[in-house]
Amino acid sequence: MADTSGNADTTGSTATGNTGETGKALSGPRKSSWKYIGPGIVVAATGVGAGDLVATLIAGSNFGYTLLWAAVIGCLVKISLAEAAGRWHLSTGRTLFDGWASLGRWTSWFFVVYVVIWGFVYGAAAMSSSGLPLQALFPDVMDLEWWAVLTGLVGLVFVWFNKYEVFEKVMTVLVGVMFVVTVYLAIRVTPNLGDAFAGLLPVLPDEKDSILNTLGLIGGVGGTITLAAYGYWVNAKGWTNTGWMKVMRLDNRVAYITTGIFVISMLFVGAELLHSSNVAIASGDKGLIQLGDILEDEYGTATAKFFLIGFFATSFTSLIGVWHGVSLMFADFVERYRKDRTDRAAGEGKPPAGKTTSGEGSTSSEGSVSGEGSAPSEGSTSGEEVASGARERSWPFRAYLLWLTFPPIVLLFQGEPFRLIILYGVLGAAFLPFLALTLVWLLNSSRTPAEWRNGILSNSMLTIAGLIFVILCVKQIWDQPWSEFF
Repeated sequence: MADTSGNADTTGSTATGNTGETGKALSGPRKSSWKYIGPGIVVAATGVGAGDLVATLIAGSNFGYTLLWAAVIGCLVKISLAEAAGRWHLSTGRTLFDGWASLGRWTSWFFVVYVVIWGFVYGAAAMSSSGLPLQALFPDVMDLEWWAVLTGLVGLVFVWFNKYEVFEKVMTVLVGVMFVVTVYLAIRVTPNLGDAFAGLLPVLPDEKDSILNTLGLIGGVGGTITLAAYGYWVNAKGWTNTGWMKVMRLDNRVAYITTGIFVISMLFVGAELLHSSNVAIASGDKGLIQLGDILEDEYGTATAKFFLIGFFATSFTSLIGVWHGVSLMFADFVERYRKDRTDRAAGEGKPPAGKTTSGEGSTSSEGSVSGEGSAPSEGSTSGEEVASGARERSWPFRAYLLWLTFPPIVLLFQGEPFRLIILYGVLGAAFLPFLALTLVWLLNSSRTPAEWRNGILSNSMLTIAGLIFVILCVKQIWDQPWSEFF
């Protein structure tokens, strides 16, 4: 994808003595290289969960290859969102939550309510999704609930005791398993390549609500909050300044090419195995168990078992990805809050957001940091802190890990409270428009150095993404049974 900032790259390297506008040496490689790829693999693995595979399977089952183009556009939209998040982290040296906080206190309130409610419900869903294929592979060992608890505890221990480097390596291995399984299945069902290429033409199915179904497929490809976590994984990798911008962009493209291969492969399976024989499967994770049964009938036990292994890899990468990435974001939120409190208590005369002070790099009337390429202001949180690994050892990181693991176990055994599920659905639907529109705001303001602000392409893609997600958010809110809620 083209340079979405709309400006020339000015990356540098300490090896060659290049410097940025502020005179500070820019570390990192001059040219992008495959050997640096990592955070993109992590975001691809985390963003594609069992739910995404089922949604794509159902799209293939219902519409054949007609919506293949929508899956491709979904990947392009998510490329622009993840690139914007990564560009913010590298160009400003500040974390995404620090950028959100500069827009006003409302962002902090939205974020903390979102991660508390979302994490509680998602924890149970992720553990259940990871337990399902294990129960199918070993049906006589123990019940689904206990398989789910086991996967949650394994994820907790793994993320608790390992740093980003080990986490990335394990995710890469699991992505390899996902890749082999999904591509094998796509080849096994013998796709009709002529129909598949025809599916790249933007045609809507001739059915009721076809526009909303199409937008849902576009919006559902490749993650929600994990897109925001991408910038944190970029920092955790050690990429903290614009010297890594080209590498980040290559890494991001690899992420969504990989995501595209996953979802297109599953759409092939849906189109050939389900659509052609008019077979319907359930929505949700149980749809993949049904697919395993269909594969066993069609191709034998070995293919079905192989698929279940891929199903587990898909679900478990999403689990440990969220356990790590969202915990990093929560730790950053807590650190930002603590610094704000410390600054206020110290009485150093630092004005609150919305006030102005004079001097280079001071906080402006927008709450921004003026001066191109200026360092993070006092009270802000920086990518360097994430890169140091301190966040992964902090108590807020581990506290959120515990929140994702233990309270949701109650939901596994007692069911999910009706009102909580409605709030979960609404907040989840609101997050992507929040992310897209705040990135437009941040990356067109003086908070971002001029050379790294949005260009026409990036603004267009982020605006389109924001509009799609707003429509889907409104539909999600409209469809909730509010009369039963109150």
